[in-house]
Amino acid sequence: MNMMTRTQEMSWWYWLATGLLLAGALADCPLGFAPAIGLTVVQTLHYLAREGSVTAFPVQVRIGYLLWMLAGLWEPLGFFHWIQLAGTTASVLVDYCPMARMLSLLPWNRRSPLTLRSVLWTFLRPPVRGSILDVA
Repeated sequence: MNMMTRTQEMSWWYWLATGLLLAGALADCPLGFAPAIGLTVVQTLHYLAREGSVTAFPVQVRIGYLLWMLAGLWEPLGFFHWIQLAGTTASVLVDYCPMARMLSLLPWNRRSPLTLRSVLWTFLRPPVRGSILDVA
């Protein structure tokens, strides 16, 4: 999917704004992580209302993202936020979502057994149009 098409999608704007807020928090913005967490909650609720189920893959991605962000608030896991910023940047710039790829490996999202080959394929495959689940 090209950049012009992606910028017409609400999800792209959500991720861009979340990434900028996360970067601000990592740069010691006085508001900290609260705005990024708040926007992620809003985004999660929006997709839950749109999809109608927590099992919908777009909702799973947002819940996973929120949980990762909350885990990073615990000081020993603070580095999670840097990983999250890198993943969000990849998602915004080249449509490669590491969180979606990780979640696609969970048993309820897989159509085939988990093997080293399937893990490598999941993470090394170039960005795909739509959901990683559609090409699995």
